Amino acid sequence: MINRFDVITLFPELVQDACAQGITGRAIDRGLVALQCWNPRDVTEDVHRTVDDRPYGGGPGMVMMAEPLDRTLAQVHEVSPDGKLVYLSPQGRPITQALLGEQQQNLILLCGRYEGIDERFIETRVEEEWSLGDFVLSGGEVAAIAVVDALTRQIPGALGHEQSAEQDSFMHGLLDCPHYTRPESWRGKVVPDVLVGGHHEKIERWRLKQSLGRTWQRRPDLLESRGLNDEERKLLNEFIDEQN
Repeated sequence: MINRFDVITLFPELVQDACAQGITGRAIDRGLVALQCWNPRDVTEDVHRTVDDRPYGGGPGMVMMAEPLDRTLAQVHEVSPDGKLVYLSPQGRPITQALLGEQQQNLILLCGRYEGIDERFIETRVEEEWSLGDFVLSGGEVAAIAVVDALTRQIPGALGHEQSAEQDSFMHGLLDCPHYTRPESWRGKVVPDVLVGGHHEKIERWRLKQSLGRTWQRRPDLLESRGLNDEERKLLNEFIDEQN
Protein backbone atom coordinates (compact mmCIF):
# COMPACT_ATOMS: atom_id res chain seq x y z
CA MET A 1 0.00 0.00 0.00
CA ILE A 2 1.19 3.49 -0.81
CA ASN A 3 2.08 5.52 2.27
CA ARG A 4 4.73 7.86 0.91
CA PHE A 5 4.97 10.40 -1.89
CA ASP A 6 8.17 12.14 -2.96
CA VAL A 7 7.74 15.01 -5.40
CA ILE A 8 10.64 16.37 -7.46
CA THR A 9 9.73 19.94 -8.31
CA LEU A 10 11.20 23.41 -8.79
CA PHE A 11 8.23 24.76 -6.83
CA PRO A 12 8.01 22.71 -3.63
CA GLU A 13 5.91 25.28 -1.78
CA LEU A 14 3.21 25.02 -4.44
CA VAL A 15 2.82 21.28 -3.83
CA GLN A 16 3.29 21.41 -0.07
CA ASP A 17 0.76 24.18 0.47
CA ALA A 18 -1.89 22.48 -1.65
CA CYS A 19 -1.40 19.10 0.00
CA ALA A 20 -1.51 20.62 3.49
CA GLN A 21 -5.23 21.28 3.06
CA GLY A 22 -8.31 19.13 3.61
CA ILE A 23 -8.22 15.34 3.54
CA THR A 24 -4.60 15.12 2.38
CA GLY A 25 -3.42 17.55 5.05
CA ARG A 26 -5.22 15.66 7.79
CA ALA A 27 -3.81 12.35 6.57
CA ILE A 28 -0.29 13.80 6.68
CA ASP A 29 -0.83 15.25 10.17
CA ARG A 30 -2.09 11.88 11.42
CA GLY A 31 0.87 10.01 9.98
CA LEU A 32 -1.19 8.01 7.50
CA VAL A 33 0.88 9.27 4.58
CA ALA A 34 4.22 11.05 4.19
CA LEU A 35 4.92 13.76 1.62
CA GLN A 36 8.32 15.26 0.87
CA CYS A 37 9.29 17.66 -1.90
CA TRP A 38 12.74 17.82 -3.47
CA ASN A 39 14.06 20.81 -5.40
CA PRO A 40 16.73 20.03 -8.03
CA ARG A 41 18.18 23.50 -7.46
CA ASP A 42 19.37 22.32 -4.05
CA VAL A 43 21.90 19.92 -5.60
CA THR A 44 23.39 22.33 -8.13
CA GLU A 45 26.94 23.65 -7.66
CA ASP A 46 26.94 26.96 -9.51
CA VAL A 47 26.00 30.34 -8.08
CA HIS A 48 22.91 30.59 -10.27
CA ARG A 49 21.62 27.13 -9.21
CA THR A 50 21.15 26.23 -12.86
CA VAL A 51 18.76 23.39 -13.69
CA ASP A 52 17.99 24.12 -17.34
CA ASP A 53 19.74 24.98 -20.59
CA ARG A 54 19.00 25.72 -24.25
CA PRO A 55 17.85 22.79 -26.40
CA TYR A 56 20.22 21.24 -28.90
CA GLY A 57 19.00 21.94 -32.41
CA GLY A 58 17.60 25.32 -31.46
CA GLY A 59 14.04 26.34 -30.81
CA PRO A 60 12.21 28.27 -28.11
CA GLY A 61 12.32 27.63 -24.39
CA MET A 62 14.66 25.72 -22.13
CA VAL A 63 15.09 22.06 -21.21
CA MET A 64 15.61 20.66 -17.71
CA MET A 65 19.09 19.16 -17.41
CA ALA A 66 19.64 15.48 -16.61
CA GLU A 67 22.39 15.83 -13.99
CA PRO A 68 20.51 17.88 -11.35
CA LEU A 69 17.55 15.54 -11.70
CA ASP A 70 19.78 12.48 -11.34
CA ARG A 71 21.41 13.87 -8.20
CA THR A 72 18.03 14.68 -6.75
CA LEU A 73 16.71 11.20 -7.51
CA ALA A 74 19.73 9.68 -5.75
CA GLN A 75 18.80 11.62 -2.62
CA VAL A 76 15.19 10.50 -2.85
CA HIS A 77 16.24 6.86 -3.17
CA GLU A 78 18.09 7.13 0.13
CA VAL A 79 14.77 7.57 1.96
CA SER A 80 12.49 5.78 -0.52
CA PRO A 81 14.55 3.03 -2.15
CA ASP A 82 11.46 1.23 -3.47
CA GLY A 83 9.78 4.34 -4.88
CA LYS A 84 8.64 4.20 -8.50
CA LEU A 85 9.63 7.22 -10.57
CA VAL A 86 6.68 8.61 -12.53
CA TYR A 87 7.17 11.54 -14.89
CA LEU A 88 4.05 13.69 -15.17
CA SER A 89 4.02 14.41 -18.87
CA PRO A 90 1.48 15.23 -21.64
CA GLN A 91 2.87 12.20 -23.46
CA GLY A 92 2.04 9.81 -20.63
CA ARG A 93 -0.68 7.31 -19.93
CA PRO A 94 -3.95 9.06 -18.95
CA ILE A 95 -4.47 9.20 -15.20
CA THR A 96 -7.63 7.28 -14.38
CA GLN A 97 -9.10 5.63 -11.31
CA ALA A 98 -8.12 2.29 -12.80
CA LEU A 99 -4.50 3.38 -13.21
CA LEU A 100 -4.33 4.67 -9.66
CA GLY A 101 -5.94 1.51 -8.37
CA GLU A 102 -3.05 -0.51 -9.79
CA GLN A 103 -0.45 1.28 -7.68
CA GLN A 104 1.03 -0.72 -4.83
CA GLN A 105 4.40 0.93 -4.22
CA ASN A 106 5.45 4.36 -3.04
CA LEU A 107 5.66 6.98 -5.76
CA ILE A 108 8.29 9.48 -6.78
CA LEU A 109 6.50 12.11 -8.87
CA LEU A 110 8.64 14.13 -11.27
CA CYS A 111 7.26 17.52 -12.28
CA GLY A 112 8.62 18.86 -15.52
CA ARG A 113 8.91 22.55 -16.41
CA TYR A 114 9.90 24.66 -19.41
CA GLU A 115 9.96 22.70 -22.70
CA GLY A 116 10.49 19.40 -20.92
CA ILE A 117 13.26 17.16 -19.59
CA ASP A 118 16.42 15.84 -21.21
CA GLU A 119 15.32 12.64 -22.95
CA ARG A 120 18.35 10.76 -21.67
CA PHE A 121 17.12 11.07 -18.09
CA ILE A 122 13.68 9.83 -19.12
CA GLU A 123 15.18 6.85 -20.92
CA THR A 124 17.45 5.80 -18.07
CA ARG A 125 15.49 6.68 -14.91
CA VAL A 126 11.77 7.16 -15.53
CA GLU A 127 9.65 4.04 -15.04
CA GLU A 128 6.29 5.38 -16.18
CA GLU A 129 4.84 8.57 -17.68
CA TRP A 130 1.36 9.76 -16.68
CA SER A 131 -0.78 12.55 -18.11
CA LEU A 132 -3.53 14.54 -16.41
CA GLY A 133 -5.24 15.19 -19.74
CA ASP A 134 -4.95 16.39 -23.31
CA PHE A 135 -4.06 19.98 -22.47
CA VAL A 136 -0.93 21.93 -21.62
CA LEU A 137 0.05 23.06 -18.12
CA SER A 138 3.03 25.14 -17.06
CA GLY A 139 4.42 22.19 -15.13
CA GLY A 140 3.64 18.84 -13.54
CA GLU A 141 2.82 20.19 -10.10
CA VAL A 142 -0.94 20.33 -10.63
CA ALA A 143 -0.91 16.70 -11.80
CA ALA A 144 1.24 15.68 -8.82
CA ILE A 145 -1.20 17.31 -6.41
CA ALA A 146 -4.08 15.49 -8.11
CA VAL A 147 -2.32 12.12 -7.84
CA VAL A 148 -1.46 12.62 -4.17
CA ASP A 149 -5.01 13.65 -3.36
CA ALA A 150 -6.65 10.80 -5.29
CA LEU A 151 -4.43 8.12 -3.80
CA THR A 152 -4.56 9.49 -0.26
CA ARG A 153 -8.35 9.10 -0.37
CA GLN A 154 -7.85 5.35 -0.78
CA ILE A 155 -5.74 4.99 2.37
CA PRO A 156 -7.75 3.41 5.20
CA GLY A 157 -8.65 6.04 7.78
CA ALA A 158 -8.01 9.04 5.53
CA LEU A 159 -11.70 9.77 5.02
CA GLY A 160 -14.30 10.47 7.66
CA HIS A 161 -16.48 7.56 6.54
CA GLU A 162 -15.06 4.20 5.50
CA GLN A 163 -17.49 3.94 2.55
CA SER A 164 -16.82 7.41 1.14
CA ALA A 165 -14.00 6.36 -1.19
CA GLU A 166 -15.86 3.25 -2.27
CA GLN A 167 -18.79 5.37 -3.45
CA ASP A 168 -16.74 7.95 -5.38
CA SER A 169 -17.15 8.44 -9.11
CA PHE A 170 -15.15 5.95 -11.23
CA MET A 171 -14.58 3.48 -8.38
CA HIS A 172 -16.81 0.98 -10.20
CA GLY A 173 -16.30 2.40 -13.66
CA LEU A 174 -19.34 4.68 -13.38
CA LEU A 175 -20.02 8.31 -12.57
CA ASP A 176 -21.48 9.05 -9.16
CA CYS A 177 -25.21 9.43 -8.51
CA PRO A 178 -26.79 12.78 -7.49
CA HIS A 179 -26.58 13.76 -3.82
CA TYR A 180 -28.91 15.90 -1.70
CA THR A 181 -28.91 17.37 1.79
CA ARG A 182 -31.24 19.49 3.94
CA PRO A 183 -33.57 21.32 3.49
CA GLU A 184 -35.89 18.83 1.82
CA SER A 185 -37.29 21.61 -0.37
CA TRP A 186 -35.08 24.35 -1.80
CA ARG A 187 -36.40 27.03 -4.16
CA GLY A 188 -39.19 24.79 -5.33
CA LYS A 189 -36.98 21.76 -5.94
CA VAL A 190 -37.50 18.77 -3.63
CA VAL A 191 -35.40 15.76 -2.73
CA PRO A 192 -36.54 12.57 -4.55
CA ASP A 193 -39.08 10.68 -2.47
CA VAL A 194 -37.07 7.48 -2.42
CA LEU A 195 -34.23 9.17 -0.51
CA VAL A 196 -36.46 10.32 2.34
CA GLY A 197 -38.43 7.09 2.59
CA GLY A 198 -35.82 5.22 4.62
CA HIS A 199 -35.97 2.00 2.56
CA HIS A 200 -32.26 1.19 2.14
CA GLU A 201 -32.67 -1.41 -0.59
CA LYS A 202 -34.76 0.95 -2.71
CA ILE A 203 -32.27 3.75 -2.08
CA GLU A 204 -29.33 1.64 -3.25
CA ARG A 205 -31.26 0.58 -6.35
CA TRP A 206 -32.14 4.21 -7.14
CA ARG A 207 -28.54 5.31 -6.68
CA LEU A 208 -27.22 2.63 -8.98
CA LYS A 209 -29.85 3.52 -11.60
CA GLN A 210 -28.92 7.20 -11.42
CA SER A 211 -25.22 6.37 -11.61
CA LEU A 212 -25.77 4.23 -14.70
CA GLY A 213 -27.99 6.87 -16.27
CA ARG A 214 -25.63 9.74 -15.59
CA THR A 215 -22.76 7.75 -17.07
CA TRP A 216 -24.89 6.94 -20.15
CA GLN A 217 -25.70 10.63 -20.58
CA ARG A 218 -22.26 12.12 -19.93
CA ARG A 219 -19.63 9.41 -20.45
CA PRO A 220 -21.04 6.59 -22.61
CA ASP A 221 -17.49 5.52 -23.36
CA LEU A 222 -17.20 4.30 -19.77
CA LEU A 223 -20.16 1.98 -20.23
CA GLU A 224 -18.68 0.56 -23.43
CA SER A 225 -15.40 -0.29 -21.74
CA ARG A 226 -16.96 -1.54 -18.50
CA GLY A 227 -19.87 -3.66 -19.68
CA LEU A 228 -23.11 -4.23 -17.76
CA ASN A 229 -24.65 -7.23 -16.07
CA ASP A 230 -28.33 -8.08 -16.54
CA GLU A 231 -29.54 -6.11 -13.52
CA GLU A 232 -27.54 -3.04 -14.45
CA ARG A 233 -28.83 -3.18 -18.02
CA LYS A 234 -32.38 -3.40 -16.69
CA LEU A 235 -31.86 -0.36 -14.48
CA LEU A 236 -30.30 1.62 -17.30
CA ASN A 237 -33.22 0.82 -19.58
CA GLU A 238 -35.60 2.00 -16.85
CA PHE A 239 -33.66 5.24 -16.60
CA ILE A 240 -33.78 5.78 -20.36
CA ASP A 241 -37.51 5.08 -20.45
CA GLU A 242 -38.07 7.61 -17.66
CA GLN A 243 -36.35 10.31 -19.75
CA ASN A 244 -38.84 9.92 -22.60
